Amino acid sequence: MFSSAKPACRSLVVAAALADIPVTPANGRHAALFLGYRPWEVYSEPMCNRKFGRFIKLRGPNSPEQCLIRRRVIYVSGYDPQGPLGYYALFGSQLKRACALWHTKFVLGPLAIESADIASWTITMGGPNWQVFTRYDFIRQENLINANCAEPIIRQIFRAVRWMLNDLATGTTFRVFRANWQFGMHHLVLQLLLLTWIATSIAAGTLAWYVARHRVGVATPISLATSVAVFFAVFMALRPLANRWLVIRVNNHWPHLREFGRGEASCFDRPIEIGGARLRDLVNANDADEVVIVGHSGGAPLAQCMVARALELDQDLGLRGPRIVVLTLGSITPAVAFHPRALKMREIIRRLAIEPSIDWIECQSRKDALNFWGFDPVAGIGIQLGPERCNPLVWQVRFRDMLSPQFYRKLRWKLFRLHFQFIMANHMRAPYDFFMLIGSPVPIMEWAKRQRDVIAEFSPEGEYLGA
Repeated sequence: MFSSAKPACRSLVVAAALADIPVTPANGRHAALFLGYRPWEVYSEPMCNRKFGRFIKLRGPNSPEQCLIRRRVIYVSGYDPQGPLGYYALFGSQLKRACALWHTKFVLGPLAIESADIASWTITMGGPNWQVFTRYDFIRQENLINANCAEPIIRQIFRAVRWMLNDLATGTTFRVFRANWQFGMHHLVLQLLLLTWIATSIAAGTLAWYVARHRVGVATPISLATSVAVFFAVFMALRPLANRWLVIRVNNHWPHLREFGRGEASCFDRPIEIGGARLRDLVNANDADEVVIVGHSGGAPLAQCMVARALELDQDLGLRGPRIVVLTLGSITPAVAFHPRALKMREIIRRLAIEPSIDWIECQSRKDALNFWGFDPVAGIGIQLGPERCNPLVWQVRFRDMLSPQFYRKLRWKLFRLHFQFIMANHMRAPYDFFMLIGSPVPIMEWAKRQRDVIAEFSPEGEYLGA
């Protein structure tokens, strides 16, 4: 457990009471006792849940009125096999830095592996006059990613080459470059690296055959066997480098994304079903002020599909209970939707763009070469809507405003690290701060709309002045 305060010895805590979590000797040590009041001293004056925020008076010695809020988050990662263990460790280290920056207290609960599909943990963040309890659900994909990457490498290469040729033949590659040349270049470089890996191995095998047959003068069967052996030796010698540079994983990912975008059966069907059902259940539970589904990178199109699936399961989902926010960070959805046969993906985008009960916020960064900066994620893929369009709100995020100048310069050519900045801690207070989005008392839409005005509402000591 990561904590900014010493473990309390009392029997129950405010955060656990708000979340309806029974406190036992086993989990009591993970509870967040920021405010120092016993649960029987808490009573509430409920407000309409659609009006964000519940203000609960805490009775104690000289206690001010406290702003207490509950939030539920569903996080969908990109095509990353590290799973909940890796993301939990990353989250904990970055949460500590973020809370130090904003002078807030925090307690990070233990990682709970609920099933092969979902893991979760809890976060409680608080200032002098506010407290937010967040349950963070992580949609697990590491098993399917590891299974995909464990397929025979020849099959993976065949699928990747077929994807490249198909994108070229259908004009998808051209549309990606026209929308964002940086994203197109990163795709092209990784494709060329895969082809170079293959070509280098073939060239080495061919050279070995030539030397053995024409220079050394060995028999043809022996020279052919030597050629094959050298080919595989060079191929396997270069494989660790291909893994390190993510050549295999990225080229493994996109053929599956193409299947998914076309509405064909894909490896992503189960996570989408699980995420859609979880979103429906969280909204129907009506025990939070805001339900947020976050999709980062390759998780963005999956998160959008999960929302669409939840709306299929319950057509009135967004008309009652807590606010639903879809937060797409560094999204690659346009590259999925550009394919002429990606009818399913474009229909889902159209559905979310006209859904007034959903707040969809698209976060883009010019510095991030792995997203579509300055791009309209609806009209840009050919979906023309009239006045009925209400989503998304496009939020242009400036990494320069979030990081120290020295660190910002160091990251200039670290493309994947920059891509992860969307879910990392800042060095400076800025309008976009992932941990304040999910852990502060301000609705996420307010952060996106008012930005620096919201920053001004937090004192240097962490007090929220806008309550």
